[in-house]
Amino acid sequence: MEVSAHMVKDLREKTGAGMMDCKKALAETGGDFQKALDYLRQKGLATAAKRAGRVASEGRVGSYIHAGGKIGVMVEVNCETDFVAKTDDFQAFAKDVAMHIAASNPSYIRREEVTAEVLEREKEIYRAQARDAKKPEKVIDKIVEGKLEKFYGESCLLEQPFVKDPDLTIQELLNGLIGKLGEKIEIRRFTRYQVGEGMAKS
Repeated sequence: MEVSAHMVKDLREKTGAGMMDCKKALAETGGDFQKALDYLRQKGLATAAKRAGRVASEGRVGSYIHAGGKIGVMVEVNCETDFVAKTDDFQAFAKDVAMHIAASNPSYIRREEVTAEVLEREKEIYRAQARDAKKPEKVIDKIVEGKLEKFYGESCLLEQPFVKDPDLTIQELLNGLIGKLGEKIEIRRFTRYQVGEGMAKS
């Protein structure tokens, strides 16, 4: 069954989930509205969207030291109550995210943080690569768009495949936790240290 824009709109209004998530849910369930609703609930997306407007001022700082003390990460994960912050699930998530950052070295948390200047520079590089490869002008914009999505997937923490389960992105892992614990949870900031990073080696 073909997924129409109207079906996606109805599902968005019902759940508050993102357009692409609703489209994927309908595609995965053959256009069955109720099954798509269940699919989103299982993924935690409906819950995550509904709780997005709440204030998450509690939380924990997760940390991870890797590679014999050569890489260290601290990440702040926020939630609504100290009760949730003390749960094993929440603390395990904070530690997993810190470990993931150590391994995957993201530059941003979400794509909205990428500056217009960085985006324009990336686009120019991709356009030049496409022209060097003698790609027709009419398909260059589509190629650039595809490469930008790949850039987001590699550079933005929430869009990276989780190192312990590459079938899940960090966003999907987070949505699952929100669905399980029933609170708004967000990754606020992180710092990653690597011994010798940025120093010129003699």
